Amino acid sequence: MTDLQQLIHAVDELSNSELKQLYAHIVETHATALEEPKETVLPPRILGLFENVGETWMSDDFDAELPDSFWLGEGIV
Repeated sequence: MTDLQQLIHAVDELSNSELKQLYAHIVETHATALEEPKETVLPPRILGLFENVGETWMSDDFDAELPDSFWLGEGIV
C-alpha cells in the first residue's frame, strides 16, 4: 500500500469527532490554499514615458551586399 492509500485508510477509520478535529486543523493551517487567487491590479501605463530612450539609426549601407568573409566566417576568433 502506498502512503496515500494508508492515509486514506486511516482517515476512513476516524470517528466523527476526530474527523471534525482533522477538518478544523486543515482549515486553520491551509486556509490560504482554499481561498480564490486575487487578481493583481497593475498601475495604468503612462504614454510617452520613454519617448526619447532607445532611439535607433540605420547605416547608409544597410542594404549593401555582405562580403564573402562574413559568410565564410573569416576573421572570427
